[in-house]
Amino acid sequence: MTDQIPTPARPLLRRPQDGELIDVAGVEHFFRLTGEHTGGHFAFEEFNLAPGTIGARPHVHDGHDEYFYVLEGELTLHTGDGEVTAGPGHLLAATRGTPHGFRNAGLIPVRALCLYTPAGYENYFRDVHAAVSAGAEATDGLLAEFRSRYRTSSYQAASDTPQ
Repeated sequence: MTDQIPTPARPLLRRPQDGELIDVAGVEHFFRLTGEHTGGHFAFEEFNLAPGTIGARPHVHDGHDEYFYVLEGELTLHTGDGEVTAGPGHLLAATRGTPHGFRNAGLIPVRALCLYTPAGYENYFRDVHAAVSAGAEATDGLLAEFRSRYRTSSYQAASDTPQ
């Protein structure tokens, strides 16, 4: 007996409008594929980030990897050592255990892709969206509580720590 997840019998075609839109704290996450589509192997989203919006404060994942690919605009990425600006065609691999975060420090919207492997972190966005829709405020404490459910913790660089 194996623990392999069965693969679909044929390819899955998703039209441009097919997906699940989850708006969380000013970020439009449009999940094109979720764990339900991929047997849990990965989730794939397109996201939009308005100018001046923080997508995610620095954090670390212990249960999955994330890959960001910028399509339009400039995404400011926290890398654990500081920030870098990534434009169209840039790719950031935030593998397990590596600190990362992102924001739009520019003047035009950012459109980018994000791949999560394995799938499951899309449920974090569903949970936050449901809580906010029910009247909760998206405070740092609320986000930290939800992140902990998905093996994710906040990150503060040693240089960011007050002396």
